[in-house]
Amino acid sequence: MNQPKHVRYALFFLTSLFGAAQAQSQEAPYLNASLPPEQRATDLVKRMTLEEKASQMVNQARAIPRLKVPAYDWWSESLHGVARDGTTEFPEPIGLAATFDPDVIGKMAVAIGIEGRVKHAQALRANGGSSNIFEGLDFWAPNINIFRDPRWGRGQETYGEDPYLTARMGVAFVTGMQGDDPKYYRVISTPKHYAVHSGPEPTRHSADVTVSKHDELDTYLPAFRATVTEAKAGSVMCAYNSINGEPACANEFLLVDQLRQKWQFQGYVVSDCGAVIDIYQWHHYQPTQAQATAISVKRGMDNECVDFTFKVKDNHDYKPYLDAVKQGYLKESDLDTALIRLFTARMKLGMFDSPDMVPYTKIDENELNSAEHRDLARKIADESMVLLKNDGTLPLKSSGIKIAVIGPLANETKVLLGNYNGTPTHTVSILEGMRREFSGANIQYAAGTQFLNHTGDPVPASAFTSDGKPGLKVSYSKLDMTNINRPEIMNPLAQGTQPTLDAAAVPLPQAVANVHPLVIRWDGSLTARETGDYNLGLKANGFFRIRLDGKNVTSSYSGDPSEAKFGRVHLESGKPAALQVQYTPPEHGAPIATLVWSKVDLKPQPDAIAAAKNADVVVAVLGISSELEGEEMQVSEPGFKGGDRISIDMPKPEQDLLEELAATGKPVVLVLTNGSALAVNWAKSHVNAVLEAWYPGEEGGTALAETLSGKNNPAGRLPVTFYTGVDQLPPFEDYSMKGRTYRYFEGSPLYPFGYGLSYTRFSYSNLALPKTDIAPTDALHAEVTVTNTGKTAGDEVVQLYLKFPNLSGAPRKALRRFRRVHLEPSANQTVQFDLKDRDLSMVTEAGDPIIAPGDYAISIGGGQPDTSAPTVTGHFRVSGRLALPQ
Repeated sequence: MNQPKHVRYALFFLTSLFGAAQAQSQEAPYLNASLPPEQRATDLVKRMTLEEKASQMVNQARAIPRLKVPAYDWWSESLHGVARDGTTEFPEPIGLAATFDPDVIGKMAVAIGIEGRVKHAQALRANGGSSNIFEGLDFWAPNINIFRDPRWGRGQETYGEDPYLTARMGVAFVTGMQGDDPKYYRVISTPKHYAVHSGPEPTRHSADVTVSKHDELDTYLPAFRATVTEAKAGSVMCAYNSINGEPACANEFLLVDQLRQKWQFQGYVVSDCGAVIDIYQWHHYQPTQAQATAISVKRGMDNECVDFTFKVKDNHDYKPYLDAVKQGYLKESDLDTALIRLFTARMKLGMFDSPDMVPYTKIDENELNSAEHRDLARKIADESMVLLKNDGTLPLKSSGIKIAVIGPLANETKVLLGNYNGTPTHTVSILEGMRREFSGANIQYAAGTQFLNHTGDPVPASAFTSDGKPGLKVSYSKLDMTNINRPEIMNPLAQGTQPTLDAAAVPLPQAVANVHPLVIRWDGSLTARETGDYNLGLKANGFFRIRLDGKNVTSSYSGDPSEAKFGRVHLESGKPAALQVQYTPPEHGAPIATLVWSKVDLKPQPDAIAAAKNADVVVAVLGISSELEGEEMQVSEPGFKGGDRISIDMPKPEQDLLEELAATGKPVVLVLTNGSALAVNWAKSHVNAVLEAWYPGEEGGTALAETLSGKNNPAGRLPVTFYTGVDQLPPFEDYSMKGRTYRYFEGSPLYPFGYGLSYTRFSYSNLALPKTDIAPTDALHAEVTVTNTGKTAGDEVVQLYLKFPNLSGAPRKALRRFRRVHLEPSANQTVQFDLKDRDLSMVTEAGDPIIAPGDYAISIGGGQPDTSAPTVTGHFRVSGRLALPQ
């Protein structure tokens, strides 16, 4: 086979690396590729010393040269694309869920797994056989927590509120990632966060969630069960919070009773980062860290994520394992059990075999961010678009019209990538996509509001003083991880003063030129000439934190030198405020950190209103971003708290802008970017069309424009309920499912789960069901005819819902099957569904999964029954009761 040069080089390098090891296979069974992976892992583990064993229990697993074990960091991310530079980034998972298309999610997962293999091979070449963080083959995705409440900031990472939809998407993702080779994984996929984990973010490290067994088995666990029992996930991540008094990473019911015993899970469990430390420090479940570590291992946690920002140089991360054994809290054999699982995984990834034996080492590196993968990203973004309202304004003519595109998010690319993302080589903004698709139209753009606008001016030297003199004090220290939040006690290696806060303007002192990780800290006073609210932020390429008068203003783990991360502060004219900025540059690359500000003015901007008046149609791109909703982070905007939301309304500056745009009398198309439900009550009544775009990935701008032009006929469906406001919701901290999601919510939502419009129309007929009772051991066969009665080709998402016999514990209704089909105008298709035991089952109030006897209502259509969606309904009976295994 004629392979590309870089592939031949990689194979030569890896073959050389493992050549000597293969030669010794007879005296070292763990190097014998013909033996079962677990047997090989067992042989390897028994050769290790206690110190070596402990060093493998953490994410930064150390090299053991005498055993030819390379260093390996278990932490890599691939939520919707490999989280590295130059990779393909697909829509955020909430958008993936809106496709209702597991087949395309499986194809995406294959592409992600391929790109993960390529990035790993590149890392091995660069690092001499080792891999660092985000360079491995164990990927901590998918997030299959249930999005039970729209206020949760990380709900964007999930597949929505429904256990069945989440399970089907999760299974597709895991199987696509891991591949179908009988001996080797392509990569390992890690469903997370196990389990009963969905906010609030600020209390996740200490919260103890009380939940019934009914809600666990009915809502929170089914997707995990499916990814383990059906997709054979190689790994599972345990969560931060406690559940019913036991931390998730030491929870006997979850890790032992369900995962290992009921589901027969054979893989390894990895902790969320810092979760084992939380067992001691925040949950106070054990009196010492050694005891917390011990209970976690004994309950089934195999690999602890401890450190992530920097390379560990000592043994602080794995020392608790040594202490636990030496103090008698843990047997060395308990470590062996965990390590055998870990090294079985590495064996099945081919890490101890010649590359010639591993099919996934032969991937052409040209598949990284290939044209085919970018096209797949566009296709999935097309499928994710959900049309919420349309009075006939859409689709728009592609030429001969004047279009005003309004909103700062239209001209940004970061918003399209959501969170836990990599960096594509090119991301198509909505504005760029519009200009391409509507090349024959006159397009005028205006931001319209300062809200979510990342521009600001460098803070001038005149605003800084220190001890009454111009400028800021600056100090340089080596980062002490034990005191990362107390930089003032770190020993400075160099000090000085600077006129402004601009790291790139001043060379590093020679004394710290080779210090890594480095902390640069600026201290002084900030004084404004005018009283008012200000956006204060940093354009930086590394970790930073800004404090003003002792209070946190904003922070970032990675920063962005092209876009500032802002927080809002109030400054009084002429009154100095104590400023402290802590910044850690990346190990490779020059420091970039510039303090910027802008005076807050959130009124709608006149140029946007003028553009709207001069247009034939207005496309208003509004919503929120992953800078406002996300994982445990500081947010100073009203309506947001710690990564979560305390209001689900459209942010007021955008609502004000939207109302002024509508007041021009021109047709308004509202495009929403968001990872969670927005209560767009006013828009539903006052604008002409509403299109939900989510965070649609690197080709999001293309997909959005194609949808507005009609080239793409939208067929996405809501994977979450859009409520009218938080007043329709139970308290956020309450994990009971009563009153939550379409399955238990009794009110009238703004838009229901499963809802979505099209540019064409569909009808349903000829529902066929069994005419006699079925036994609880029988499968149910149902079929229906779907017809495109409109004039435009399009996709339809056929959804099957069940209503159960009147038994305590049963949901109001539940999605049990769905299929996305494409139909030309006037065409029809017979869609068939076969429901098996799990599909027909419910969970009793006591927490027992059963197939209940009695009458069932079935609805098949383009959405839920009793909504505006076209549906057909029928009934069938089950003649007896059947208990199902958990």
